[in-house]
Amino acid sequence: MLGQLHDLDLQLLRLFVRVVECGGFSAAQGELGLSQSSISQQMAKLETRLGYRLCSRGKGGFSVTPKGEQLLIAIRALFQSIETFRHQSNGVAGRLIGEVRLGLSEAVDQSVLLRVADAIRRFRERDESVRIELISAMPGEMERLLLQQRLDLAIGYFSQVQSAFDYRELFRETQHLYCAQGHPLFSVDAPDDAALQACDRVDHPYRFMRTGEPFPDKRFSARSEQVEGTLAFILSGKHVDYLPDHYARVWEDKGLLRALRPGELSFEVAFHLARHRAQVPGDAQKAFEEDLLAAFT
Repeated sequence: MLGQLHDLDLQLLRLFVRVVECGGFSAAQGELGLSQSSISQQMAKLETRLGYRLCSRGKGGFSVTPKGEQLLIAIRALFQSIETFRHQSNGVAGRLIGEVRLGLSEAVDQSVLLRVADAIRRFRERDESVRIELISAMPGEMERLLLQQRLDLAIGYFSQVQSAFDYRELFRETQHLYCAQGHPLFSVDAPDDAALQACDRVDHPYRFMRTGEPFPDKRFSARSEQVEGTLAFILSGKHVDYLPDHYARVWEDKGLLRALRPGELSFEVAFHLARHRAQVPGDAQKAFEEDLLAAFT
């Protein structure tokens, strides 16, 4: 009786199959490149391992025993399983597997979303079986998730003060200072600095620039972490603040928002692809990062 299967057992089982397919020992000599006596010896060894006869050979000719017929069915099923395993294992060798977690800043331009979509398309055209998770969050939250290694990559306007991160600039976004219909400055063509300094701002906990902002924070009684909240305060006609030009454009077209001294008080925000230096990326994460960078090139 067979216990564990060894390579020798598989060789003997294959020999048995070839003998049966050829119709006997003598007919199998040419196929196996063995003498009839050598085939007979190996068949005897297999029968000894199994503990029962597989075939009859003599004056009546070659025939397979009932137990041999059952074993033949089992052998063919075994070899089919081995072949299936071989194909699957070879397929896994070059396939990307696992998970990719990407953080993406809120309220990005449509062109940015299209580039991210292009990166996903590029990646899906690879030989892969990967779960991709997209998480929309504020920059501060994305930095926290990166530090906790709960994100593999993140796209946002980061402070770039985290020494634990690697940053790659992807694109820039223009910010204008806006007020809304109903605000005292809405009908003023070029409000002076004194009028602007008297305006009530919206406090953003994660400012785009630590120093050098064209219109620095002076006075605010409103606070919002998200662009949507900042827009709501501005639309009230009681506050002014910065918004991405692509985000504010639809409201400008409706005549509800107006940029204050555009160009002079405008500035650009650099968006970066960030990753944790200590987090060793797998093949899937490396490939997805390559596709992101290619999409933004």
